[in-house]
Amino acid sequence: MASFPRSVAAGLVALMTLTLGATPADAAGGPGPGPVSGYTDPAFGADCTFHHFGEGESPPLSLIGTDPLCVEYSKRDITVSNGGALRFLLAEPARFAVAVPACRYWQLDHWSVQARPHGAELVGWDGSYWFDKSTASAGARLRHLTVAGLPATPAHAARVLRPYDPRLADAVARAALGTTVHLPAGLPCPGARP
Repeated sequence: MASFPRSVAAGLVALMTLTLGATPADAAGGPGPGPVSGYTDPAFGADCTFHHFGEGESPPLSLIGTDPLCVEYSKRDITVSNGGALRFLLAEPARFAVAVPACRYWQLDHWSVQARPHGAELVGWDGSYWFDKSTASAGARLRHLTVAGLPATPAHAARVLRPYDPRLADAVARAALGTTVHLPAGLPCPGARP
């Protein structure tokens, strides 16, 4: 991986920052999440009915207020040459719009970034991210991480990313192993409906 192209690494840094939401507080150990433990699925998982969305498909805003809100996104066509990356970006505002107000939220997604359709995969992973505002807890896990089409360990991916963004490298290492955190305080969940 020593020859990993800088442009690919820079794109990976930007994409994973959006996905993992790495923040300065994460790296500094400053204000932010409380105790950290290994990843677990959310306690509300048995109550989930998953809504599945294809490539570039936006969730309907009618999902706002669903409790719990459980979604699965296919993000395997993040490709510049055929517009897949643009479709992915255009669907993101609706994805955030339904997620942010949720009381209990669980997202599964499946990522693949490539230069052209059916081309070599630059990076790929399967993610599981959730939060529960009522219990002030959250979790994230990356699995099946690949870089340049080859399986990558969390340590390896972090090593590739470290020269570009040390905070992101730390976040990738934690998320790839899986992390569950207890947040400092519960957040209100107004208007939740089944």
